[in-house]
This record gives sequence, C-alpha cells and structure tokens, in this order.
Amino acid sequence: MSRLLIGALLACAALTAGCSSSTSGSAVGSDTTTATRTSTTTATPTSETTSAPTGVKTCAYRKKGTAAPGKDVGLPPETTEDNQTRVAFKTSQGDIAVALGTAKAPCTTRSFAFLAAQRFFDGTPCHRLTTKGIEVLQCGDPTGTGTGGPGYAIPDENPTDLPQGSGAGSVVYPRGTVAMANAGPGTGGSQFFLVYGDSTLSPDYAVIGTLDEASLAVVDKVAQGGSDPDGDGKPKTPIDIQSAEAT
Repeated sequence: MSRLLIGALLACAALTAGCSSSTSGSAVGSDTTTATRTSTTTATPTSETTSAPTGVKTCAYRKKGTAAPGKDVGLPPETTEDNQTRVAFKTSQGDIAVALGTAKAPCTTRSFAFLAAQRFFDGTPCHRLTTKGIEVLQCGDPTGTGTGGPGYAIPDENPTDLPQGSGAGSVVYPRGTVAMANAGPGTGGSQFFLVYGDSTLSPDYAVIGTLDEASLAVVDKVAQGGSDPDGDGKPKTPIDIQSAEAT
C-alpha cells in the first residue's frame, strides 16, 4: 500500500499517504511510500446526491489494497443519514474531540465516524508530527508506519471555501482544522491530520471537522516536544489513540 502524504509547498508537496515520517519539508503524509504524490490508474470514486430525503447521499466507496492487520472492518454503508456530529478520542496525552462538518464532506465524515464506531482507531499511534513549513499531527494508521489503511478509498470531497494561500493554487488550512491525508486523487482512507498552526497547502485534503481549544491544547503539548527527525517525523512526545467514539 502506498503511503499517504499531506501535500505541502516544500519537499513533500502533498498531504498524501506516501510521505515517510522521516521526510523533511512541509508536507504530512500517510499511507504512502514516497515524498511525492502518487497517481492511480483506477477511476476516481465520486459521490452523487440521490432523490432520498435531505441529508441522505450515496457514496461510492471502493475496495483498495488490504486493510491493516487486524483492522478489516469492511466498507461503510453507501447511503446513510447525517446523524453523527462528533468523534471523541481518548489518547495517552488527553482527550481530543472532533466536531464533524458533515455538510461539506458527507462521504468522508461518514467514513471517519464509521471507522471510529468500528473501533478501527483504537490502540493506534499518531505517527507523524510536522513542525516546519506546515504544522500538523498525523494519525489514523494502525501500523504506525504511514502505509496502513482501512482497505478502501473514499470519494474526493476537496474543500472550496478555504482562505487563499500565498502561493499559486494554495489555500490555508486554519489552526483547529481536521482533514484527511491521501496519496493522490481517489486514495483517501483512514489517515487524518490535526492542524495546530495555520498551514498553507494545495486544496486536496477533505476537511472533516474542527477541534476545540481543549483538544488543541493536547496537540500543542505534543508539538512542543518536537519530532524525530527534527521538523518532520515521529513525535518525541508519544501520543496513542486509546479509544474513539462517534456520537
């Protein structure tokens, strides 16, 4: 499985699942193995609105690769109602609560809540901290290597309303944003990143929610400990997700 990187404007130019934890630069990746974005030869999954009641949408999740060992939870329901608004994580450094933004990325947030409900995130580390170029903490890989995922891909739901960044084609992911990592179009899975400082990236990472100040304080504590290697790597202050609950 390829690694997911977070695309940035430096050496690791994509928030996808392909940047290794030791890669320098301002990109955070997960489920990828290189510092650049990887392409896919399969059709990019899409989502479409049905004639069902308001808040109901059909999502074309598709099998991709193999789920991380012991973490095969199948596919999320293709059609569900937007009835989950929060995912709460208990971590080794404190509680982190994600207020879900279902209206802007319904298929992505449903997948995220589904994985939490299936205990996919339980007992998993936040494997990558980036402190230079962009400021993000990346989690959601049960293997802790940046290559693990749920064995399926999520339809792309890229943001269209983020503030414009300083570079051409860039946007700012504000502090407190929670977004999905990926390895290119149609490759999002389980890895996500928590933005603890305004970060300029390409608009290729679905925004799934926001953090409150108490949650940001937990991420800030981890960020202050730095990473190994310095600037982009494994957090020196370890943080593990002990349990997750979708409500």
